[in-house]
Amino acid sequence: MSAATRPRWRAAGRPARTFIAGPKLLIVDELGYIPLPGDGASALFQVINQGYLKSSTILTTNVGIADWAGAFGDETVAAAMLDRLLHRAAVAVIDGPSYRLCHHQSKVDNLRAGVNSSAP
Repeated sequence: MSAATRPRWRAAGRPARTFIAGPKLLIVDELGYIPLPGDGASALFQVINQGYLKSSTILTTNVGIADWAGAFGDETVAAAMLDRLLHRAAVAVIDGPSYRLCHHQSKVDNLRAGVNSSAP
């Protein structure tokens, strides 16, 4: 048995409780794109709260901070989640068309340019 898997013992002769801290980095992509069912916002809050000040979180969303209460259906849970997420956060706001839309638009522009150049 390695030192990492060996149980630690307390004075009473019982193994100490082990606590799984969770991931060092949690990535949540496109939060709010699909509404969270029932207690989904509360469950997500529990995940965020467990990692608060212990791990890093990357979150992408198309929902503005002011609209989180409506998106998650619970103003209190949304406020508590934002409190933890924004406490030591770096927020990057990306405005404009998505990468996929830009890529698609460049293909359409190239196709139009090719069609227009071959027209008599």
